[in-house]
Amino acid sequence: MKKIFIAIIAICALCLVGSCNQELLDTTPTTAVSGDFMLGDTDGGYMALNGTLRFLWRWGQTTTGNYHQCFGIQSYALMGDLMGEDMVMAAQGNGWFWFDYNYNVKSRYTLSTWRPYDAWNYYYTIISQVNYILAAQETMEGASADVEYIMGNAYALRAYSYHYLAMTFARSYIGHEDRLCVPVYTEPSSAGTEGKPRSTNREVYAQAMSDIDKAVALLAGKAQKHCSHIDEYVANGIKARIALCMGDYNTANAAAAIAVKGGSIDFDKNFQYNDATQASVLWGAEVITAQGTTNPQFLAHMDIDFAGYGARARKCCSTELYDQIADNDLRKEAWWTYEVLADGTTYGYQQWKFQFANKAGKGCGSVDDPYTGADHIFMRAPEMQLIMAECEARLGNEAQAKVLLNELMATRQPGYDCSAKSGLQLGALTTDKTGSLLEEIILQRRIELWGEYGRIYDIKRLRQGFERTLEMGHPQASLNVIATNDCHLYDPESFDWVLTIPQQEMDANPYMVQNPIGSYAEGNYGDDPSLNR
Repeated sequence: MKKIFIAIIAICALCLVGSCNQELLDTTPTTAVSGDFMLGDTDGGYMALNGTLRFLWRWGQTTTGNYHQCFGIQSYALMGDLMGEDMVMAAQGNGWFWFDYNYNVKSRYTLSTWRPYDAWNYYYTIISQVNYILAAQETMEGASADVEYIMGNAYALRAYSYHYLAMTFARSYIGHEDRLCVPVYTEPSSAGTEGKPRSTNREVYAQAMSDIDKAVALLAGKAQKHCSHIDEYVANGIKARIALCMGDYNTANAAAAIAVKGGSIDFDKNFQYNDATQASVLWGAEVITAQGTTNPQFLAHMDIDFAGYGARARKCCSTELYDQIADNDLRKEAWWTYEVLADGTTYGYQQWKFQFANKAGKGCGSVDDPYTGADHIFMRAPEMQLIMAECEARLGNEAQAKVLLNELMATRQPGYDCSAKSGLQLGALTTDKTGSLLEEIILQRRIELWGEYGRIYDIKRLRQGFERTLEMGHPQASLNVIATNDCHLYDPESFDWVLTIPQQEMDANPYMVQNPIGSYAEGNYGDDPSLNR
């Protein structure tokens, strides 16, 4: 019997410190989180947990090449944004993320250097690590509060990973509840573990909800020991995201209402998304010099002052989204209108939302120290407020939805008032406008979370299609590639937004069914449960 391909990689375990205002977690190398010695008590449990959490932003661990586009959670958020319509990649630059942007990675599933292998390996590595931690729940010695804290984090990480595996390797939950998703593993595994068939969306999301419910219960009333850790606010934020994708709006609303209390929804125009201790941040990773890097990090791809990837492959706002931002909306300053270079090259709506902290100022042309001032931001309170507004609208409580949206916008756009909006209509394409309240909530979500969450994940769950045009700012070179690959981005039933499964998993797991390489199911490729072997 062939065995499953799940990499148990060597990661750095991190010793616990008190808060993000102190020096970040010191590193102590380990080979794996498994083993009776490490997980015999809570000291070892914290080392294993912190090592796994470090994986959330550590680069170069999930592929055998193309490392500079593989740096944890924010790399998949950037991938998801570039797969949508709101973020423009003005040029190919060094090539990182260009193939995600152009829907040109699915056919590369046979290689261990590309996105299918990277994303699959990333999430299943986290799952494998936390499964070892969770297996020690009944035997770990130490204060019960510490055991609960460690296990709560582990359950939350497993829920998070299954949720994002589902959003990456399966079609939307809504409308495809009983279609194939990904295999579920809840026991310690290794490269020799026997593989399992793909579970359905319904089964995978049930596991994710079960895990996050356990995390919420275990973390209730416990203070966050470090900003990279998951507390009850972050756990509820993850729960809100999962339930929102499922269309369980009551659950998403209730979870988001708890999560939002962990941070501020006020807008800070001076925040450049490089400080995990900022008031709106619920969850992030602090980076210090000893653990920082130069190119393989989120801000290096975003901030043109770094004079590297951010300058050569500029990330811009589409004109379609930019033109919908009110002129008195303070968030509009996150993008320059136009920049014309000496060679005549024009960049529309260059982003300045994300910047390194250690530099003289916006547009200064240099970054003094890319090793620090580059924290990773995973979740913010405004997202939770927007989830609540959407859920209230969908549940028929339009008045409350408007109160929540007006409250969020009060510090962003003076005089904003959505009271005239009503209804839940969304266009077949994201460019088809209906004027509904739900559309307005989604618009403010698009503006607020640009570059933070991954626009394609919302497009999938909302079951809309989209288009890209030169008028929106998308370069002709990109449009040519997408046309050549015959992508059907206008069709929410297509598999264009569903990654293929890496060949090494196909070879190692005899039960595995491959996703279509093209836009639609064909032969033995697809998500029909009857294909399960």
